[in-house]
Formats: sequence, structure tokens, C-alpha cells
Amino acid sequence: MDGEPTAFGSAYRLLSGAVIPRPIAWVSSRGEVADNLAPYSFFTVASIDPPILVFAPVGHGPSLKDTPRNAIEHGEFVVNVVTENVVEAMNQTAATVPPDVDEFDHAGIEKTEAIRVDAPRVADAKVAFECTLYDSMEVGSSTLVLGEVVYAHVDDDVLTDGKLDTTKLDAIGRLAGSEYTRTDDRFELIRPE
Repeated sequence: MDGEPTAFGSAYRLLSGAVIPRPIAWVSSRGEVADNLAPYSFFTVASIDPPILVFAPVGHGPSLKDTPRNAIEHGEFVVNVVTENVVEAMNQTAATVPPDVDEFDHAGIEKTEAIRVDAPRVADAKVAFECTLYDSMEVGSSTLVLGEVVYAHVDDDVLTDGKLDTTKLDAIGRLAGSEYTRTDDRFELIRPE
């Protein structure tokens, strides 16, 4: 079958079902009255020099959710990497709650303060990136939020000789609907010269 993206049900369903697996940015931020924590699977690395991460929540202007609004208004946030040990807690933070509800408390997640930015981070996250806002822009029905990584937290359990060991990082990926995947089925391909 061929056709416009909407011919397959919806553009969202087509893209989120075909562009898989997607990493999950579990973004923590500080709001005016409560700390915020929410998962975003439209997420990737945008640049290495400077080190920039990007997540793309749906919405802009007045329809922007708490996390991107906080990140843009306060200029600081933390991207926590979702791994097997925190996946159930991450799912709890996908619930829609009012801005005055601390989502760490709501989901029973231990938080700790970041070092360089004014935002909390997930204490049990194996990897967390403290970010300052690099830029934001509206793209269609979404807002791209770009953060420059200014500090990183990496659990010793996922290091080998002081470097991140991807074989030890049991990251969770997003598929579509209610489906997720684990990164424990790996193989290697040698890049041709």
C-alpha cells in the first residue's frame, strides 16, 4: 500500500510505529510550584560539539505541557535515561497531573538535586544529563527543545575502564502504543572501509 501518511490511520501512528525503537528522554525540570518529570520518546542526540540533546513534545504556545514549558522558561532541565530498573516508575510519570503536583512524589520516585542546573534528577537513573537550554523552536504541531549537556552522571555499574559500556546499560526503547523494547538482544556489524 502506498499513500499519504494519513492513509495509514494517522501520521502519528505511522511514524511512531515505524521509527523504532526510540530512546526515551525522561525529562525532569523545576516548575513554579512543583518539580516535574515526564517521558518523551521523540528524542535524540543533535550535536556532539557542543553536546546537544533534543526532545520534541507535541504542542506549542499555550498548549505546551509542563516539562517543555519549564525547560524553556527556566532554561535548565535534566534528561534521565530510562533503563530496566526505572521503567515502571517512568510509566507512572506519563500520567497527566496538574502543574502543582510534584511528579516525583506522585510516582514515588527518589530525586536528588543536579550539580550545575537548578533542576532535580532521578536518583536511580543509571545515566542523567544536566542541560541548559540551547534553543527551542516550533516545528509543525511540536516544539523542539534543545539542551546543551553541561554535566553528566553515569553510574559506576555501567562503566568499564571509566567509559560508558553499552553492554551494561539496559536501556529501554519506545515502540508504539503500549509497547517497549529492551536493548539486551544485540549484534555487531563491522563498518566497511
